[in-house]
Amino acid sequence: MKATIIGAGSWGTALAVVLESNGHDVVIWAREKEIAANINTNHHNPTYLPDLNIPTDIKCSTNIADCLNDRDLIVFATPSHTMREVAEKVKPYLSGSELIVTVSKGIENKTYLTMTQVLTEVLEGVVIEDHIGTLSGPSHAEEVARLKPTVVVSAAYSKSTARAIQDAFMTPMFRVYLNYDVLGVEVSGAVKNIMAIAAGIIDGADLGDNIKSALLTRGLFEMTRLGTQIGASRETFSGLAGIGDLIVTCTSQHSRNRYVGYHIGLGENLKDIISKMDMIAEGVKTTKSVYGWSQKLNIEMPITEMVYRVLFEGMNPHDAMFELMTREAKDETRL
Repeated sequence: MKATIIGAGSWGTALAVVLESNGHDVVIWAREKEIAANINTNHHNPTYLPDLNIPTDIKCSTNIADCLNDRDLIVFATPSHTMREVAEKVKPYLSGSELIVTVSKGIENKTYLTMTQVLTEVLEGVVIEDHIGTLSGPSHAEEVARLKPTVVVSAAYSKSTARAIQDAFMTPMFRVYLNYDVLGVEVSGAVKNIMAIAAGIIDGADLGDNIKSALLTRGLFEMTRLGTQIGASRETFSGLAGIGDLIVTCTSQHSRNRYVGYHIGLGENLKDIISKMDMIAEGVKTTKSVYGWSQKLNIEMPITEMVYRVLFEGMNPHDAMFELMTREAKDETRL
């Protein structure tokens, strides 16, 4: 296939390597001229994956029209808060025959749309919904780029598109399962980033392993509660896109969201933390989206609420934990 990666961040670069290793013709679109020049000349992405040797067959350009000419597969690897803007730039150059895949994990502020829903809305009239899907699961770019064994899911609005995405990405070191619950996969991928911030706060504030284990368990329950009440399948949250991604994002040294939470737990300021990061921690903006969404739908999400209050209202993490610990006694399994 002729594949274009929209976005030259760590995840876009890593997936370019996966697709190239599978025999596809891969082009990356980048905003920054410096990144494109480094990939084309030095075969490195110094900002996001500086230690990775990028195959010489992978090309990068800042000209979006050139990147989209006569392509079969378009992979959106941009931050979720820029998805709408970037999709609008891409739309004029699409023929409608392309498969569209988003690998971004987030919920759009104010609209509360998932990334496939944003793409469906923006690309309407050119690309049909059945050609749009997502790839998600426990997969840090730093490991994927080095072809360490990784297992994810492909989900799409049609079974043929889900299978086509699976076929495009499947390698001996990058295993792809099929999942047809697009909504559940995307809710999982977004909400787990909020829980990763919470996990980082626990670590930074030295609150212990017991409560971190409880966080993962109750965080999964919170994800499931939101997802099932808006039509997702409960089984999805017990799979790779749900508990699988939740575990790795809450525990890994590569997790940007856990990094943000860790430094919040140490007492640092959110703006200062973000200003020092080259990469985007999706969970920060997603916390705002999901908290607003839960309030609109009247869905109880206490961990999300506490993360929101810590990030955006200046609540002390120890006070947030005390509020969670002293909530009214409840049944464990009541959704």
